[in-house]
Amino acid sequence: MATISSSSPRGSLSPEDAKRSYTVPFVIMTILFFMWGFVTSWNDILIPRFKDAFSLTYTQSMLVQFAFFGAYGVGSFFYFVSSMIWGDPINRIGYKNGVIIGLLASAVGLATFFPAALMVSYPLFLTGLFVLGLGLAILQIAANPYVTILGPEHSASSRLNLSQAFNSVGTTIGPVFVGYLVFTVFATAGAHGADSVKYPYLCAAIVFVLLAVLFAISHLPSFTNTEHIPRGLGALKHPHTALGMLAIFMYVGGEVTVGSTIVNLLGSPSLGGLTHEQASPYLTLFWGGLMIGRFMGAFALSDLSPTIKRLCVIGVPIVAFLLAWKVAGIGIALPYGGPLVLLIIAFFVGAKSPNRMLALFGAIIIIFLGVGVFGSGDIAKWAILSVGMYMSVMWSNIFALAIEGLGPLKSQGSSLLIMGIVGGAFLPLLQGKMADHMNIQFSFIIPMIAFAYIVFYGLVGYRIGRKDI
Repeated sequence: MATISSSSPRGSLSPEDAKRSYTVPFVIMTILFFMWGFVTSWNDILIPRFKDAFSLTYTQSMLVQFAFFGAYGVGSFFYFVSSMIWGDPINRIGYKNGVIIGLLASAVGLATFFPAALMVSYPLFLTGLFVLGLGLAILQIAANPYVTILGPEHSASSRLNLSQAFNSVGTTIGPVFVGYLVFTVFATAGAHGADSVKYPYLCAAIVFVLLAVLFAISHLPSFTNTEHIPRGLGALKHPHTALGMLAIFMYVGGEVTVGSTIVNLLGSPSLGGLTHEQASPYLTLFWGGLMIGRFMGAFALSDLSPTIKRLCVIGVPIVAFLLAWKVAGIGIALPYGGPLVLLIIAFFVGAKSPNRMLALFGAIIIIFLGVGVFGSGDIAKWAILSVGMYMSVMWSNIFALAIEGLGPLKSQGSSLLIMGIVGGAFLPLLQGKMADHMNIQFSFIIPMIAFAYIVFYGLVGYRIGRKDI
């Protein structure tokens, strides 16, 4: 196992040695990103399923996201406190061991769904989601900085975009897969609606255990930091990191509010009046947009030659458009085509600048959400479904900007940013209350406010205090 200071990863290796040493670990990590995206997107199916099965209000159904993403906040908070008192745990045990612990904890949370379904207990389902969230919090604290140190720091954002792209492949496939299982395959006449989720989650638990075993026996570099890291606030003392934590809060909260409510939103008369079974496939378009944008972001911020980079950035949405045409028909492809063209233009405008991308894409999201809030019919529907494209590069760009220059404090800074994922707990709950008291369409004002802060971070916040690094 390699022991390398995270402040200067691979600096002494030649490009050939670096490629030979880290290509396989990066591929394995990318598989991991796919799996947790695959499972995380199932929450968007659980919300309408549980809302009907347990006769919940919008606010009560959003407790699914509150339990899941609240666990991220709790887990990362205790991680940060322990790092202040005893030193950074990941730096002590290594990133590889951190990933294994996260996988096993996630498997426990997934397996809890089986007894919860047998007992028909919504609180036990929420407990399972909380444990799953704790496991994924540990996983992300270890995995995100692990990807950034599997290469030079200047291309960290590109690597994170590529890993996040495969995470989005998972979130794109996940709703279609589990939606079919939950609403069709395991939906038994006369059985409680929640019963149909037990077998998909049990199978996912088994897969996570197998992944943990794979990581345990694989020859992966287990980076640890041998430098002395002083106790105390550490990474939190850097303003650009603290503001990045709030940016992650707003981004995850904004993304989750939109993804969590699409199925219910499309059921409203002004946006189509679709049933849950009819609306579930539209989640694929939302999460597919994130996948498209993240692949484009990986290419746009990479070290490829300018010509190849431009061809890749243009080629990805063209392929996506043709696939949408082939699979879903011209009626789906054409409305999706306009936002794809705008996405290409936005990528070229924001090229070579992660912070510029954040500000530009955030502004476009605000406009699209505004159309969704104040419009109706197909225009409003497609505006909402298209915002996923522009959310695509936000996580990786915020993350890379916020931990840049932290050196041995990277994993501690990562825990702070993972703590920001708690935004996925609070903003959907706030949106649920607004939907209950007003209407679900107007509740999209909440993510509009969240992305306004992202614009601020991309313009100003990312550079505040950088001179202190």
